[in-house]
Amino acid sequence: MAVQILVADDHPLFRDAIKSAIAVPLGGETEPPAVTEAEDFNSAMKALDETPDIDLVLLDLSMPGSSGLSALVSVRAAHPAVPVIVVSGMDDASTVRRSIELGASGFISKSARTEAIRKGVADVLAGEITIPLGMDLGSEHDAEINDLIQRIRTLTPQQARVLGMLGEGLLNKQIAYDLGVSEATIKAHVSAVLQKLNVDSRTQAVILLSKIGADMLRDEHDTD
Repeated sequence: MAVQILVADDHPLFRDAIKSAIAVPLGGETEPPAVTEAEDFNSAMKALDETPDIDLVLLDLSMPGSSGLSALVSVRAAHPAVPVIVVSGMDDASTVRRSIELGASGFISKSARTEAIRKGVADVLAGEITIPLGMDLGSEHDAEINDLIQRIRTLTPQQARVLGMLGEGLLNKQIAYDLGVSEATIKAHVSAVLQKLNVDSRTQAVILLSKIGADMLRDEHDTD
């Protein structure tokens, strides 16, 4: 059975470039991957929910419905067993490092050559981490962002998923319905999230979440 890859990006030309790059057997596979496409964050999450055999996600951070690296947090929380490669036109060391720290298995620049895309995908499918060749990730210089990332990493998968859904603007009852649990359970998760993030309200939690990658997204949109 072919490897199943979800390419989530709002630019058709880039999705075509990715499909073209990986339209060959990768690693030890005998046939090219089967590719599912999503043009916004909601359709990407729907595809993941409805296609449990997806082996890898290539995730654009600036699709409609997503908010920077919070999109990565949501995907990793909802589907922790599925590796994610972040793809972005902003490929500075800070963005790459934050992506890896928040659970991405790799990062591919939108300016990468076909060979680099193919190798990155093959490496992650083989269980490795891929970053742009020769990049020194360095360390986080923004103390607030570093603290926030460390706090997010203390969340359980369910708490992280609830945080991501709060970031999407969903109410407790909507989250409870989507996750198939009681509203009381969601309230308990929200309380735990607020405590771990050291904030007093869900609004403050969403504002904090939006800060991850927000500068990157502004820069990327300015260059579109």
